[in-house]
Amino acid sequence: MHILIAPNAFKHSLNAPEVALAIQNGLLQSRLDCVCTCFPIGDGGDGTGSLLVDQRRGKRMPATVADPFGRPITSSFGLVDEGQTAIIEMADASGLRLLPTHELNPLRATSFGTGELIRHALDEGATRFVLAVGGSATVDGGTGILRALGVRFLDATGAELTTPDQLTALAHVDTAGLDPRLLTSDLAILCDVDNTLVGPAGAAAVFGPQKGATPADVQRLDAGLARLAEVARQQTGVDMAAVRHGGAAGGVAAGLHTFLRASLVNGIDFFLTFTGFDRFLEKADLVITGEGSIDEQTLHGKGPYGVAFRAKQQQLPVIGLAGRIPLQPSEALGQYFDTLLAIGHEPTDLPAAFLHTEINLTRTARQLGNMLAAHGPVSSP
Repeated sequence: MHILIAPNAFKHSLNAPEVALAIQNGLLQSRLDCVCTCFPIGDGGDGTGSLLVDQRRGKRMPATVADPFGRPITSSFGLVDEGQTAIIEMADASGLRLLPTHELNPLRATSFGTGELIRHALDEGATRFVLAVGGSATVDGGTGILRALGVRFLDATGAELTTPDQLTALAHVDTAGLDPRLLTSDLAILCDVDNTLVGPAGAAAVFGPQKGATPADVQRLDAGLARLAEVARQQTGVDMAAVRHGGAAGGVAAGLHTFLRASLVNGIDFFLTFTGFDRFLEKADLVITGEGSIDEQTLHGKGPYGVAFRAKQQQLPVIGLAGRIPLQPSEALGQYFDTLLAIGHEPTDLPAAFLHTEINLTRTARQLGNMLAAHGPVSSP
């Protein structure tokens, strides 16, 4: 049996390659006669960029850029397609993982360093850009990136605004200094959320608290993004506030769509196409995917759904492994997942579950392998 192992990361515990390896180890410890292919996936979240570079056998280029508070750090970007396509991982320059918890402050944090990565890639000759924007520490509407690329955000006196807490005073966006190389470049942003820019389901309200925002901070950030959207609409005719996926990465998606004509794409669809996933499906008898939680929200463009959708097009059985699955059977999930297995073996709290993810994945995969060896493969409708 040839098993294709294509999981997403289990957030707060294991990255996607570690998950795939744990599942493979469990299967190989079982009595099942199988060959495993590990194909870790990303849907735009933190780590997606690295996976894209690895799958396309690209190279990583080091670069010194600003962290979310303007301090110099060593970061990197990827180049594939003989240097024509740059893979930018926002978390590598403007990410939550760069900051200790006590430093989180989305009123002051900016995406400027990510813009510097784009500029470095331009200097290397890249003309196509793929941005994986998950895991950002910012809620600045992409203004930091745009400033690094030559755009200026000005108040009524002509003073430049440089942090998100100042955006409520925005009067004009000056694009005269925008790097002209961007006008002939193609920019795709990988999105794994549908949220729009402002309001109760917007970037500040939904993602601000994860990045350290208090309720008062959320109100100020939302007001700043709303002001940015109003000024942008007046100058460009584009309604940033209405852009689907626009709230991704603290509004980076809406900002770059409006001022750089970036395309906002479903992260997992892009990932699977860009990496040639369908070629690996052709050799598979069974597909195993997973992430921390699988429920009906998974069907709204999350990684395991993208894998399962393509596997079902090839009439392959699909097994989903997760830390949490629905208590009751779901007809909607059942269309894509033949079996869902929760990897926990006893009631436990969340920190302990995170700590034991690798052990639980390996144990569950070993048990699954033994069941397959005894009863044969899962059948797919």
